[in-house]
Amino acid sequence: MRDGDGSRRLGAAELGAELGERATLIQFSSAFCQPCRATRRTLSEVAAMVDGVAHIEIDAESRLELVRALDIARTPTVLVLDAAGRVVRRASGPPRRADVIAALGDAV
Repeated sequence: MRDGDGSRRLGAAELGAELGERATLIQFSSAFCQPCRATRRTLSEVAAMVDGVAHIEIDAESRLELVRALDIARTPTVLVLDAAGRVVRRASGPPRRADVIAALGDAV
């Protein structure tokens, strides 16, 4: 889905889970990805620390249409969504906790 300004918006129907009230951390992972495990842990911890933030992990291999639509080239890739589902930040590779918290500042 696109906003009037052309920016991409994602919703619960596309993601398979409800968005957070304030922000959502979307993680694209694959089964044999070691860095994905560390990313899952980091994002889960941050989501538990910050009220209104949800963490949704998506198996890239089973959601190829979404991977292609969002131009996901590797795992882990993390998208930070604001409350309306707009992508405000994007990063590949395992993030540091401080970077995730800083990225949430753009979303809330």
